[in-house]
Amino acid sequence: MSEQFREQADAVIDALYARIGEGSPQPRLAPTRRACELLGDPQRMYGIVHITGSNGKTSTARMIDSLLRAHGLRSGVMTSPHLNRLNERIVIDGEPISDEALVANYNDIEPFLVMVDTELAASDEPALTFFEALTVLAFACFADAPVDVAVLEVGMGGEWDSTNVANADVAVFTPIGMEHVEKLGPTLIDIARTKSGIIKPASRVVTSPQQAEVIEVLRGACELNEAPLSVLGRDIHLTAITPGVGGQLIDIEMHSGSYWGLAVPLLGTHQAENAAIAVAAVEQFLGGGEHRLEREVIEEGLAQSTSPGRLQVVRIQPTIIVDAAHNPHGAEALSRAVMSSFQFPTLVVVFGVLSDKDARGIVEALDPIADYFVVTQPHSERARPVEDLADTVTQLAGPDRTSWRGGLSDAIELAIEQAGPDGGVLITGSVAMVGEAMELLSEGEQ
Repeated sequence: MSEQFREQADAVIDALYARIGEGSPQPRLAPTRRACELLGDPQRMYGIVHITGSNGKTSTARMIDSLLRAHGLRSGVMTSPHLNRLNERIVIDGEPISDEALVANYNDIEPFLVMVDTELAASDEPALTFFEALTVLAFACFADAPVDVAVLEVGMGGEWDSTNVANADVAVFTPIGMEHVEKLGPTLIDIARTKSGIIKPASRVVTSPQQAEVIEVLRGACELNEAPLSVLGRDIHLTAITPGVGGQLIDIEMHSGSYWGLAVPLLGTHQAENAAIAVAAVEQFLGGGEHRLEREVIEEGLAQSTSPGRLQVVRIQPTIIVDAAHNPHGAEALSRAVMSSFQFPTLVVVFGVLSDKDARGIVEALDPIADYFVVTQPHSERARPVEDLADTVTQLAGPDRTSWRGGLSDAIELAIEQAGPDGGVLITGSVAMVGEAMELLSEGEQ
């Protein structure tokens, strides 16, 4: 990204962050829809693959993007949150949007954002939020590029998430679990109903394995919208997973045919499932699931898939792994992946979370693989205070296995000491903290 536009891009990012934050989403679509209408509905200018779920959305989005690009399509991807810089949330042709393009597109849409803000103020409603404005910006960037298809990751839920002003050609569901109950509803069925809102008339729907009540909700939404449903484990079969160096080989069977020995450069059974869902979603987008994709193209797309901050080894001796698991379901998948992919004499977990996360549930999921916990906190206004979090971890893991440090750098230093050169350090619990850790460790190698 050109340094020439960095200062202007920083000003754009500051203007976005001055709005209502992501921790307080507004359950509404009308303001985002109004802004898009004023811009000529840019979200209607390209195909849409829309992804929701509780875990695995970003990894799945990146795999779908890589597969689409391998097929010669120009793609845009919107994911959240970012690890280091907001530009990462808007990706075009596999690269974070440049500062120059970010500034140019924001300058184009800013007058319309102001118009909508004024209309909302006249109705005593809150102005466009950070995520609503960011969504409009992403749609405009994709239209300006232009892209053939946009892969959109839901911010929260689905039905009233601002990304849902777009109509999904393919709606993708990664595993759905209990999360954000204060916003999405107190039961798994409530959460599934909210997420099922991304299913539109004539959407084609692909889902990971889900609990029975979730499948029933998705099936009902599909019937209402006349949208065909494909389920991993019923219509899509992951018949073999073979661990390999730096990843795994998978076999997939589906209606169109079989794909044997596909190399996935990511670790963990959950990433194998994400890869199967990604292949199925691209099949649905390109040919309605009726035509088998060219093996060479699938191989190229998966081989180029990356998922920074997801079970990523960033240093050795000791092995330091970062993973953005931030809820119990994600932590359970992380634990299984670590057990199947690594063998350490000592594993130390560096742990910090945001205040709205289920810290107890995450620690319970990580406890079987952790020899020690070093508790810290991410740089975020929403971070859970380290002393408070340390009390929770101590209750579960015991005082002999729990330490805490106020700063992430000090926490990593202690974890490295505890692990020893042959051990492992796992940094997890917050996307923001993983991004900070990756920056710290990168600086340490220079």
